[in-house]
Amino acid sequence: MSTKNLLVELFVEELPPKALKKLGESFATTFADSLKSQGLAGAGAVATSFASPRRLAVHVTQVASKAADKAVQHKLMPVAVGLDAAGQPTPALLKKLVGLGVGSEAVASLKRQGEGKAAALFLDSVVAGAALDEGVQKALDEAIAGLPIDRRMSYQLDDGWTSVSFVRPAHGLVALHGDAVVRCYTLGLHAGRHTQGHRFEAAKPRVVLHHADSYAQQLRDEGAVIASFAERRAEIVRQLDAAATTQGLQPIADEALLDEVTALVERPNVLVCQFEREFLEVPPECLILTMKANQKYFPLLDAAGKLTNKFLIVSNIRPADPSRVIGGNERVVRPRLADAKFFFDQDRKKTLASRVAGLAKVVYHGKLGTQLQRTHRVVEIAREIARSLIDDGSPAHLKGAAEQAALLAKADLLTDMVGEFPELQGIMGGYYAKHDGLEDDVAFAIEDHYKPRFAGDALPRNMAGVVVALADKLETLAGLFGIGQVPTGDKDPFALRRHALGVIRILIERELPLDVHQLIGEAFKAFPATHGQAQAEVGFFLRERLVGYLRDAGYSAQEVEAVVEARPERWAEVPKRLAAVRAFAALPEAASLAAANKRVGNILKKSEASAETVVNAALLKEPAEAALADALASVGPMADAAFVRGDYTASLQALAALKTPVDAFFDGVMVNADDPALRSNRLALLATLHAAMNRVADLSKLAS
Repeated sequence: MSTKNLLVELFVEELPPKALKKLGESFATTFADSLKSQGLAGAGAVATSFASPRRLAVHVTQVASKAADKAVQHKLMPVAVGLDAAGQPTPALLKKLVGLGVGSEAVASLKRQGEGKAAALFLDSVVAGAALDEGVQKALDEAIAGLPIDRRMSYQLDDGWTSVSFVRPAHGLVALHGDAVVRCYTLGLHAGRHTQGHRFEAAKPRVVLHHADSYAQQLRDEGAVIASFAERRAEIVRQLDAAATTQGLQPIADEALLDEVTALVERPNVLVCQFEREFLEVPPECLILTMKANQKYFPLLDAAGKLTNKFLIVSNIRPADPSRVIGGNERVVRPRLADAKFFFDQDRKKTLASRVAGLAKVVYHGKLGTQLQRTHRVVEIAREIARSLIDDGSPAHLKGAAEQAALLAKADLLTDMVGEFPELQGIMGGYYAKHDGLEDDVAFAIEDHYKPRFAGDALPRNMAGVVVALADKLETLAGLFGIGQVPTGDKDPFALRRHALGVIRILIERELPLDVHQLIGEAFKAFPATHGQAQAEVGFFLRERLVGYLRDAGYSAQEVEAVVEARPERWAEVPKRLAAVRAFAALPEAASLAAANKRVGNILKKSEASAETVVNAALLKEPAEAALADALASVGPMADAAFVRGDYTASLQALAALKTPVDAFFDGVMVNADDPALRSNRLALLATLHAAMNRVADLSKLAS
């Protein structure tokens, strides 16, 4: 059956820019999948998405004008129900056949399958393949219904009576199979071959499409529109780089901004603009944020990565003289920058310390009090963390720096700059702390205490920042778990998963000698009324995130489970334990010892009485159990010594010597002896073995 390429376009009013990329991908994917499921397009058909501010379109290759007919076998009913004793059709069978569109004449062609009571009647029929018109209509309906739209707007059609709903009002529909129009209808629109180009720069008001394959080129040539989102984005990148190069500068990298700008223009034209140098006195984060968030501009950086007073705009028009466009954008951005400078100047008139009391008027959470109460809790937790680190060798001044930073960390929430740009909280606190004459350790800690803010973000630069960041995240977890605000499914309104991952990253990547269980306990001391169950839930929640973090780092599920199930207290040591487990698993003795460890664990679980921890040498009657005890006495101290000095690889590898005596023990010794004393002593020997083998990791998890 011959095939042709198909093009469908829905022409609409300006679509939401932040959603355009997903809308285009969804429209194309759902439409093409529907055609394939109906048999109108083969598995090898290629769907190309087009998405611009005013259109969603898809081009699908190798679409048939009619799907192939399908042979279908219908199971009707048991023979005993469908045929009477004389072999004649029963009323139930005739009714079933009528429902399938055939009459009694089909009885003779029915097939029997199965024997005895399982015998059933089957009808073979041919279902006509879908016609192109009805297939495209079905695919279009599914593509529109499946668009990821949070809110749809309702609007009236031209008849003044009928209302439809879509993300934006639709004004045109194109459907071409080769050069022929496909009949379909949606949102009050009948398909044709006419579309519109650029609102201002199209060569003609209407573009008459000749063929499905000429869509992109005709829109570019006659409509002044680059319909493909990907091509338009690539063109913007090319122009940004070229314009920046002419200035000897580089555009700031921002993939999200690039996607949003791509969704705002149909014919991109990058131009160079500038603002007054005096605004560079304002922190660059403020200027960059206002240019990117409010104006969708691309700030330019010098070779050292420092912000300059030049920026790039992506215009949707290409006038012969761009000076008016440039001047207009420079005029628009100036008040924004002036506001930022005003906020910065005003904020510096009050110190951070003088703002702390005002946090009593800012509600943090209805059940957790004000930001001032929260601040005091963070200070308390930070104090205890600092003490633990000082006890382990950190400098004594860490405690004072961490307490001061924790006290001032939230003060910038009351500044005008953060009020205007909440994204700058912490960052502005760092600038204002420096202006107040505070030490760099404190200023950096204030700035960094939200870090890591997202996956891959940098960690706090100094130990004071590490302490305050840990305290802040632990306080958040303890407080919200304590009032039952636990993440469920994909709902995590307080970003507790991100806070948990931040705790894990700081502990592991900064190699902090801190006991995670003690940290959780210190956090919950700030909430004395909290039920103990919440503390256990936070521990479990953190372990779940730890497993995900380690799996993302490239460790196998078995390796991760072995280490996490051993419940290590200091998570900074987890990578070393994982490395030791991986090295142990490569040993020829590993599989046998892992299986034996699993067997020992099962025996100890099933034993009615708790096993003694001391082995009585006088009760070691069998040579194999005496040999195992001797081996443990020899190997155990070596493994323990290596464990104590943190050489987990050596600790596990020392256990390889136990393979032969362990195998011999299970081959020649009956653990559950009739004599209670012997049985208890053998369980004690196994308990000693189990403890020795599982200090670094639960080796039973390595058993296949």
